[in-house]
Amino acid sequence: MHLDDKETGPRSSAGEKRSLEIDDEDGASISTTSTESLESAEEALSIHQSLSRNAGLEESDKLAHITSVATNVTTDPQFEVDFDEDDDNPQDWRMAKKGMVLGFMSFSTLVVVMYSTSYTSGIPGMMETFGIKSKTLVVLGITTYLAGLALGSIVLAPLSEMYGRRPVYLIAVAMFVILIIPCALAQNLEGILITRFFGAIAGSAMISNAPGTVSDIVSDEYRALAFSIWSLGPMNGPVVGPLVGGFVFQYMGWRWTNWVVMIGAAVSFFMVLIVKETYAPAILRAKAAKKRAETGDDRWHSRYDDKKKFWPLLRENLVRPLSMSVKEPICIFWNVYIALVYGVMYLCFVSYPIVFSELRGWSPGMTGLAYVGIGVGGIITISSEPLIRKMINAHKPDPATGKPPPESMISIVCIAAIAVPVGELIFAWTCTPNVHWIAPLLAGVPFGAGNCAVFIYASNYLVHSYGIYAASALAGNAVLRSAMGGALPLAGPKMYATLGPHWSGTMLGLLEFAMVPIPFVFYRYGHKIREKSALIRRMREDREKLEYKKQRSNERQERSKMRGPVVRSEEVRGKEKEDFEV
Repeated sequence: MHLDDKETGPRSSAGEKRSLEIDDEDGASISTTSTESLESAEEALSIHQSLSRNAGLEESDKLAHITSVATNVTTDPQFEVDFDEDDDNPQDWRMAKKGMVLGFMSFSTLVVVMYSTSYTSGIPGMMETFGIKSKTLVVLGITTYLAGLALGSIVLAPLSEMYGRRPVYLIAVAMFVILIIPCALAQNLEGILITRFFGAIAGSAMISNAPGTVSDIVSDEYRALAFSIWSLGPMNGPVVGPLVGGFVFQYMGWRWTNWVVMIGAAVSFFMVLIVKETYAPAILRAKAAKKRAETGDDRWHSRYDDKKKFWPLLRENLVRPLSMSVKEPICIFWNVYIALVYGVMYLCFVSYPIVFSELRGWSPGMTGLAYVGIGVGGIITISSEPLIRKMINAHKPDPATGKPPPESMISIVCIAAIAVPVGELIFAWTCTPNVHWIAPLLAGVPFGAGNCAVFIYASNYLVHSYGIYAASALAGNAVLRSAMGGALPLAGPKMYATLGPHWSGTMLGLLEFAMVPIPFVFYRYGHKIREKSALIRRMREDREKLEYKKQRSNERQERSKMRGPVVRSEEVRGKEKEDFEV
């Protein structure tokens, strides 16, 4: 029997906690955990849950080892399950299998996003079928869809952490497929608006959880490349929607714009059906449960068994994003800026039909092709990721982390912030029939490239600034972004009818130019703004405490190794003394 130190260091697989361990002759271990350690464990688990919702967070791997929380006060480390060499660890999958998962996730997200914009192609048909004179009323279908995406993203993210990615995908995608049917068969506009809202809630599972799946299967070294590949789907979805929907509406009618998406969603369902679970905590929880069932021994456990309950986790995910959106200066300014850029982009899906179909007399299919310029711009940004990464890494490293500071991401946003209004203004003054059609199409290239860069690297800035709270920062941004993206298109028909195509586009371009100082100010003074954030300061203090505890643990382990030979030599001398006396 031996008495260990009251404060024992964290095991590499079980996490950091204070314990008093007493080993008896049979090797059984009794661990009594103090109240303070339980609070630290809950905090560590909350950190891990926040990190797991954010793809690309480097802190996630660093903090993963401290999230091993016992299911009760007494646990035996010998009965903790972990990935073995023979286990199907997602990080160890073959490259071909990882590539397949990336393709499946990208396609599935593309289907969900394209459904938001393919709707615009069938607006004239719906107005004729239902006898509606106001185009603004029909455009509400975009608004309700984006509102559903915003709400669903907040709700389904914690569900995937509690029950795993795969169950959420299967149920949500199946519901998404089913809810498209009422839209295709609807006899009134109200039915379309309502079912699109609930369908978007189901489809948001791909938008909120697909980044987590990508993060589950790739290492830090290839994460940026993996996300660039995956983003081909969601970034081009808004362009593919009217491109496909235009020809479908022209030759098959507006109802078939729904049937085509349903076919794509059905294919997506079979894709997610093939993909195994990728979320490591869910895999280990299932493995521990299987061990307990096979052996009848309740001591088998995983370090993720003690997870937050549904309602506390849901409440946390609903309250914190809204709180950060109104209290954190970084979130306030970036939410407004990204929401404005997002709203203007969705306004294009209303203005393009006005410009090309009504003014130039193009067919719906040809009008869909007009969006190709925006898509080409997005692809240019995504394919330039290696070059952009070099530009980011060229910045002076942060002394605290040894890596480029979060403001290095904004250097790309500064360029994109100028490209977006430039493309908008070129489109505004070349969109009328007196100018060759190639000019407004080419205007979409800088517009699309700038939009894509803003979404990717402004979001990365929020992720790198808020670390463990990045999920809440992105959730708040998604809500405001979707609200603006859904509301601004409602003003499109009336604005173009009142101001005309030239001045409508000019007003939007000038508004975007007025917002350009935001990324430049943060690029220059962002580090000072982050230092004044109470939330970021508290996060930094927590990280320093964890590093201090880890250092103390390493020191105790070193002292233990040094004491080991001395204790063994004393035991040998004692044994020799006993033998001599006998």
